[in-house]
Amino acid sequence: MLRSKKIDEGVSVTEARQDFYERARAASIAPLWEVLAGLVPATPKPTSVPHNWKYQDVRKYLMEACDLLTAEEAERRVMVFENPALPGQSRVTESMYCGMQAILPGEVAPVHRHVSGASRFIVEGSNAYTAVDGERTMMEPGDFVLTPSWSWHDHGNLSEAPMVWLDTLDMHMVNLFNTSFREEAIHTQQNYSRPDDASISEFASGMIPAGFEAKHKSSPIVNYKYSRTHDALKSLQSYAEIDPHFGHMVNFLDPTKGDWALPTLAAQMRLLPKGFQSQSHRSTESLVLCVVEGTGTSKIGDTEFDWQQGDTLVIPSWVEHTHIADTEAVLFSISDRAAQEKLGIWREQKR
Repeated sequence: MLRSKKIDEGVSVTEARQDFYERARAASIAPLWEVLAGLVPATPKPTSVPHNWKYQDVRKYLMEACDLLTAEEAERRVMVFENPALPGQSRVTESMYCGMQAILPGEVAPVHRHVSGASRFIVEGSNAYTAVDGERTMMEPGDFVLTPSWSWHDHGNLSEAPMVWLDTLDMHMVNLFNTSFREEAIHTQQNYSRPDDASISEFASGMIPAGFEAKHKSSPIVNYKYSRTHDALKSLQSYAEIDPHFGHMVNFLDPTKGDWALPTLAAQMRLLPKGFQSQSHRSTESLVLCVVEGTGTSKIGDTEFDWQQGDTLVIPSWVEHTHIADTEAVLFSISDRAAQEKLGIWREQKR
């Protein structure tokens, strides 16, 4: 027997049905058939839209914020990337939070911890640090730094210039389940009980300490150094066949599990040779891209965005996109793919 109608066509409303609906709503119940098409769409229907935050524009606001208040006053001096379609919600996409954080010479962003897992992708500056659970790491542009769920962390700038990085957190996933907790420490800085970058020595060379027991669901590596990542990309470029959709790309993984570095957020780095034009791709992940090096153009949906170093782009779920590299370019990306894969709902389509 053939279907007589599709879900999206809806159900006609009669006077008797309308009376029934109103009486049901008064009892705090509602007819599923009136909302089914919206609850179970045939394809993803993202509310967020593509956008490009130009770094030089964002930086002006950050530096003005630095003149107006201290890092300690603000707790974290961040300009949040609000998706143009989601104003006032602190959402770069429906599922992710993202923003640019600045810390000035001599400043310390005080130690605290929270359930939300976070990453820092360094955009500008050097000789500043993040400390995570007693381990400090000095940061350089292109570094990918983790602060796992419920880890004590603080930041400090030992240089003579501002330090700027991209924050990405899974707080909207955490808040969906109403599982957020936060705690401030008594002291501004934690006790640095481990050598600087100890986790790189312990976990980033294909070995782990005997008897290691994970304290978090995240990777034990605090900082994935750009120098190592760039070397890996250039090595791939020298011999590997290029992927027509992604260029040469590497994934940031937890070396103890082989899973993504963060349990909810998937991070990657890609190298696009000069003149590379990617084939069209879309997936269900909500994706944030940050330009590490180079210039180029991305077409996201029907909109084209020119980009350069420091710019941050957002690609909503199931929106087709392509990239063209005017020069050799390196792009960092982070998305909610890790959470989607664990739920078995991630999907992609290559053209």
